[in-house]
Amino acid sequence: MILYPAIDLKDGQAVRLLRGEMEAATVFNDDPAAQAEAFVAAGCEWLHLVDLNGAFAGAPVNAAPVEEILKRCRVPAQLGGGIRDMATIEMWLSKGLARVILGTVAVEDPDLVREAAKAFPGQVAVGIDARAGRVATKGWAEETDVNATDLARSFEDAGVAAIIYTDIERDGAMQGPNIEATAALARAVSIPVIASGGVSSLADLMALRDCGAPLDGAISGRALYDGALDLREALAALR
Repeated sequence: MILYPAIDLKDGQAVRLLRGEMEAATVFNDDPAAQAEAFVAAGCEWLHLVDLNGAFAGAPVNAAPVEEILKRCRVPAQLGGGIRDMATIEMWLSKGLARVILGTVAVEDPDLVREAAKAFPGQVAVGIDARAGRVATKGWAEETDVNATDLARSFEDAGVAAIIYTDIERDGAMQGPNIEATAALARAVSIPVIASGGVSSLADLMALRDCGAPLDGAISGRALYDGALDLREALAALR
């Protein structure tokens, strides 16, 4: 199982939100690329990046820090937030991003996801962010009636590289991941599933790894910044 350190970008800084609330942002680093380099130095194999402003704006906002991370770090990175058309997908992949994460458009324009996954095999992931099993879009600001598992199943034949499943109520709350819901989703589809939201300790990581469902990875942010999870120790344990 791969551990993805998260760098959430707001106004050019590396921050963490509490349950997706932009007003509840804690700044952890003014230099996101330096933060990324620290994660790479600790041994991470991937980076998980989110353009928070972009998620609300519907277009890239924190492009400069993302490009700086791509320039300075030699591990693959995936990015979500504000990627809602083919031109933006092509732009990011051409700049060296390993994988784009499509969230809002997975609900609003699923054909774009299919088109992109076909055009860029292995480089398109679907981000499914849910409250009580229902998908939220546009930076989690808009609730939908779409069931998270139904949405995941709808992309079974699309060739997407992964599904990143976030339980919004657990995100940044340091209360542990929603293992039951994440495992159920992973069992419901053949697409690799990456768990996100609430991973706050080594015990949480081990519980995800040992949950009996074929999870491909887990994302952690605040726990790494707060020191509740030691990246080197976690990576060694997962090996």
